[in-house]
Amino acid sequence: MSGASAVTDRVTRRLIPLLFACYVVNYLDRFNISFAALEMKADLGLSDSVYGLGAGMFFAGYVTFEIPSNLILQRVGARRWIARIMVTWGLVSCATMFVRTAGGFYSLRFLLGLAEAGFLPGMLFYLTHWIPARERARVFALFLTSTALAGVIGAPISAALLKLSGAGGLAGWQWLFLVEGIPAVLLGVVIYCYLPDRPTDARWLAAEEAEWIERTLAAERVARERAHRLTLWQALTHGRVWRLCVLYFSTIISFYGVAFWLPQIVQSFSGLSNVAASLVAALPYVAAAAGMVAVARHSDRTGERRRHVAVAAFTGAAALALGALVQNVPALAFLSLCLAATGIWSTLGPFWSLPTAFLSGTAAAGGIALVNSIGNVGGFVGPTVMGFLRQRTHRFESGLILLAVTLVVAGVLALSLPDEHGGTGRN
Repeated sequence: MSGASAVTDRVTRRLIPLLFACYVVNYLDRFNISFAALEMKADLGLSDSVYGLGAGMFFAGYVTFEIPSNLILQRVGARRWIARIMVTWGLVSCATMFVRTAGGFYSLRFLLGLAEAGFLPGMLFYLTHWIPARERARVFALFLTSTALAGVIGAPISAALLKLSGAGGLAGWQWLFLVEGIPAVLLGVVIYCYLPDRPTDARWLAAEEAEWIERTLAAERVARERAHRLTLWQALTHGRVWRLCVLYFSTIISFYGVAFWLPQIVQSFSGLSNVAASLVAALPYVAAAAGMVAVARHSDRTGERRRHVAVAAFTGAAALALGALVQNVPALAFLSLCLAATGIWSTLGPFWSLPTAFLSGTAAAGGIALVNSIGNVGGFVGPTVMGFLRQRTHRFESGLILLAVTLVVAGVLALSLPDEHGGTGRN
């Protein structure tokens, strides 16, 4: 058999590009509302608070079906279930082009969340069946850079689609939802046809390589269960799991508070047109993608997770606070957004290595889903509160300060976690 690192690298090269593409499309369809809002709010007469609530309504549906979705994935296999998720969310995303009222906006955002539920925890749980624990922060970060690069890719695409306003009798924001929803359906078919459920199903792995992966991961499971033999119920009620839930909740408030409002924040201090603001809003995501990979590599190299999460969170908090203070200095305000995005996104790779260090099997499926589910309630809180504060003050400063506070809470919670070293000698 080839070297262990070579096997992991081969798995990474084979799986991550496809999963990466799926998650890019996922985030395009989740976040395209932030670009569509530049036209959609005026066309439909939606206020800032209505937009913020509608953007956050996605997470009401998402949280509702999160844990059941991940448990179904474990039972029926990643290939079938992820394909189902992608096809249904693509269809709902396309249907958003028909929105005419606030009620319809809320309903379709709720249905989009329901359709997407389980996608991220399902992907992460799937990767734990392929990647040894010592490599996970790096591989998770490579996969999760899609959340940042979706903004880079989505900005010029969305800007171009907004220019189609009037073509075929459709507004630019309607073209945006239609065109960006179709790739999810197509990729869902690709996943169903080509994604292997487990290493022994992968034709591109030699038999001894697949057996090495299975053997290595089985040994890690035994080590974890020796230290933390948890049932599903024990995982769902475990104190450390709930601390991770609150930590992720605090992070996600700022994550989505920034992401759903980023083009409008840029436009507010720059005075740029809708198309120009969409394009400039891509640059913070470029910084975020580079930063999160660098932080995750360092986390894997040192074997440390908690402090990497905390330092990234504190960096994001400081940058958001600075951004709130310098809104009248466009260049500095923009640089602070870039640094804030880098800090927020850089928490993700080390963070998602924390629950997989002590959870396995059904406990991991349920525990990861619970953390993501509770955390994503923050996705409802962040955009909604930003919209409320924006409507009350007509400015973004108070919202940015609030997001900074939530990141400070996340950093403190990360440092409060036990500094545990499992069988791999890592957190």
